Amino acid sequence: MASSPILTTSLPQKQLTTSSSSAAGFRLPPPEKLAVLLDKSESVDLVKQIHAAILRRNLFLHPYHPVLNLKLHRAYASHGKIHHSLSLIHQTIDPDLFLFSAAINTASTNGLRDQAFLLYFQLLSSETVPNEFTFSSILKSCSTQSVKAVHTHVLKFGLGLDPYVATGLVDVYARGGGDVVSAQKVFDRMPERSIVSSTAMITCYAKQGNVEAARALFERVPETERDIVSWNVMIDGYAQHGFPCEALMLFRELLAKGRPKPDEITVVATLSACSQIGALESGRWIHVFIKRSRIRVNVKVCTALIDMYSKCGSLEEAVSVFNDAPRKDVVAWNAMIAGYAVHGYSQDALRLFDEMQGTAGLQPTDITFVATLQACAHAGLVEEGVRMFESMGQEYGIKPKIEHYGCLVSLLGRAGRLKQAYEIIKNMEMEADSVIWSSLLGSCKLRGDFVLGKEITEYLIRRNITNSGTYVLLSNMYASVSDYEGVAKVRSLMKEKTIVKEPGVSAIEVDDRVHEFRAGDRNHLQSKEIYTMVRKMSERIKSCGYVPDTDAVLQDLEETEKEESLEVHSERLAIAYGLISTKPGSPLRIFKNLRVCSDCHTVTKLISKITGRKIVMRDRNRFHHFVDGSCSCGDFCGPCKRRTDQILSDWSKKGKAGIWSRSCTA
Repeated sequence: MASSPILTTSLPQKQLTTSSSSAAGFRLPPPEKLAVLLDKSESVDLVKQIHAAILRRNLFLHPYHPVLNLKLHRAYASHGKIHHSLSLIHQTIDPDLFLFSAAINTASTNGLRDQAFLLYFQLLSSETVPNEFTFSSILKSCSTQSVKAVHTHVLKFGLGLDPYVATGLVDVYARGGGDVVSAQKVFDRMPERSIVSSTAMITCYAKQGNVEAARALFERVPETERDIVSWNVMIDGYAQHGFPCEALMLFRELLAKGRPKPDEITVVATLSACSQIGALESGRWIHVFIKRSRIRVNVKVCTALIDMYSKCGSLEEAVSVFNDAPRKDVVAWNAMIAGYAVHGYSQDALRLFDEMQGTAGLQPTDITFVATLQACAHAGLVEEGVRMFESMGQEYGIKPKIEHYGCLVSLLGRAGRLKQAYEIIKNMEMEADSVIWSSLLGSCKLRGDFVLGKEITEYLIRRNITNSGTYVLLSNMYASVSDYEGVAKVRSLMKEKTIVKEPGVSAIEVDDRVHEFRAGDRNHLQSKEIYTMVRKMSERIKSCGYVPDTDAVLQDLEETEKEESLEVHSERLAIAYGLISTKPGSPLRIFKNLRVCSDCHTVTKLISKITGRKIVMRDRNRFHHFVDGSCSCGDFCGPCKRRTDQILSDWSKKGKAGIWSRSCTA
């Protein structure tokens, strides 16, 4: 014992002597005074010195020793000396309930779950009866599996209705949206419900995706009791489960009430909602709000801003936030690499990949490789992508996941290497999901390989590895070769299996409001003006030599009907609304949930030329930046470039370039 540095540290007389000190030495303060000194200790050195003094003077025999032991434990823990803190209980003969409970709490709080349960079992073996603090502490270390056993102990010792214990039980059952039934039972039996227990239950509903139940409980909590944690849980619940508009409305409601004040967690959740619907102006406002409110701009807030600007079509602002960030972790680098990738700036994405390792000294993660492989896929960088995929395991020891295989299949498929992509899927270590198969099917349709596409689809249907997209792709392939009998069979099969095609929706943000359109939509208040602009744009581009690509219409219709169908695609309605609602020359940002069709891609390029507008369009796969008749995607894997170039060339030869009006408005 004498060799321990804890026990041999000398006592500073300035702090531990009293006025009655003698020339022969000093008198140790009474135990009550030592307890106060421990509570107020400003350094771990002082705690060690007091600990040594207690041992030297045999104060462990003093009646006040249990209190000193508890104070020592808490003092060590408060200074981050968890090992010292927990070792006290092992050096104590017959530790009491308070020391046991404090030690369990320290272990649980610091993530030492096994140690927390070991101490809990020792407590039970010593025949010490646990109290509410004991259970509140051990519940922090419980998983959704182990909580059942602890719950039986809670009931055995008659503490099932204690508000702190019940709140802990609800929290564990609700963790990750796990056992909502058990959480609900405990919550319903609570005689008193605090904001903490209500928030735990709201979290449980939100994690399960039951935002209606979460909101109903949120509304039942008195406004005066709602803290920022409960608001954050509800806003994030909406954002994470496909209700971004509701998340933004709730955020605005929070601001209108004035209290509680939003924190960094609030803005991260709200920025996520902006990202989903492309609400750039709302995202910019939140960025300004963060600065004015002096919300701590930590790495999570910076990453959320980078992600928001990237997904809302303003890559320049994303880069600005990234460059100005004082500290960047690998998640922030991943967000920026992914931003470059989705906008088609593949070389910048690969450059940043190298900088992350060289300049920042960070190791790439599996998410990093998803982003870099997407960058290669969007630019057709086949050799670079294959080399990147192979380096995952060979150089970085990262085992490819299904997302990485999906990127590789997409890369090879778009490049026309369909057989190679097919072989990779068949030889994967894991079972390919419907997303990967749909990617390959999309490439088959793009490359016109109907035979392979049909073979794959029939295989998937037999194996029941399908989603709505699989059937739609098969139907589209039949339609592309005018086999409308095959189309009818597929649609009949979809109806039989109650599979519904996802409708195409395009959105545009104007004056802080997001306006959504579906094909042929006439529900908008300015529908008349929108359709007038649609007709005007159709006339202009046709006068340029544009001929509708009716092959993109996959219904069995007359040619005139097909042309009319193309004119009212959702993205064209959104563009028309943007043209009549914004200043001439200002950029338009369109967001579509499905992939933009080849004809709309051509038309959008022509509109960008006619109007002098930059049109940024995000579809299911990537961003397209349409500027002066060209697209940032380079028309990779598509026939659009040849069509547009021919139209512009013809007009140039005819000397009619002057018709390109730079002020196209209603």
